[in-house]
Amino acid sequence: MSAPGRPAGSGLAAPAPDPVRAPFPRLREIAEGVHVYEQLPGGWCLNNAGLVAGEDRSLVLDTVATRARALHLRDETRRVVPGGPDFVVNTHFHGDHVFGNEHFVPRAAVISHEQTRSDIEEAGLGLCHLWPGVDWGEPRLTLPDVTFREAMTLRLGGLTVELLEIGPAHTATDVVAWVPERRVLFTGDVIWSGVTPFLLMGSVEGSLAAVERLRALGPEIVVPGHGAVAGTDALDATEAYVRWLRGIAEDGLRAGLSPLRAAREADPGPFVALVDPERLAGNLHRAYAELAGLPPGDRIDVAAGFRDMVEFHGGLPFSAA
Repeated sequence: MSAPGRPAGSGLAAPAPDPVRAPFPRLREIAEGVHVYEQLPGGWCLNNAGLVAGEDRSLVLDTVATRARALHLRDETRRVVPGGPDFVVNTHFHGDHVFGNEHFVPRAAVISHEQTRSDIEEAGLGLCHLWPGVDWGEPRLTLPDVTFREAMTLRLGGLTVELLEIGPAHTATDVVAWVPERRVLFTGDVIWSGVTPFLLMGSVEGSLAAVERLRALGPEIVVPGHGAVAGTDALDATEAYVRWLRGIAEDGLRAGLSPLRAAREADPGPFVALVDPERLAGNLHRAYAELAGLPPGDRIDVAAGFRDMVEFHGGLPFSAA
């Protein structure tokens, strides 16, 4: 992931061979009128998207990284809502959630948090340079048409979508989408399922606060930004990882370890099977900074954090997009 205004080793074992490209999923209904485009296993640049189809209008929650995937997502939405959705919502600025916007306009209005729009514009297509082996399909940046702060409610005819500012968590201004009639929560990258959380551009403490706010909504179905659709267990798992991360950072600072050294010496324990474990090295840059007094969501040297992730992994992490 690239950060606004930022340019774009190994652990104890050699990195595993790169997996194959992930298949294109079908859009599937998880509650009446609520569908998910679930891209498993959910690692780098392989995010989930959603469709909420009311009686009168519909919206897509996040788009996807590459031209081929975005066109497939568009075709899948048209299978459910002929003509395509009326709205697209971007939960945050990262390219895997916004590059596909161009394939839904001009029919759909694109909506985001006000700061997210600015961050999309500033980050541009930087993500493409981090993974040159991905067939991006020459994306054209399409900025949101409508922005908001704090909250926005969309009524689609029988279904309501409440857009709630919940960051800083994954980024400085994350948005989630709550469908109260179906008790379905689309979390963007605030919540992860079977995938290592990524907080380098957001906040450790903010993530813990966000989990509490999301739990208070009382969701029954949780659609994470990456990984398998789950229940509230995904909230619990994300919180557990973030608390563990904070402990590793506290111990590392006391021992005078660099974030990379602390990541290499950490025992992953129950988190050993999470996809993209190298994110620990980047997350520790954020955790160290907050423990030193940096306010949640403030900018840090993202490039340095990413370099440590590459070093920890033993090379550029693979993207199955």
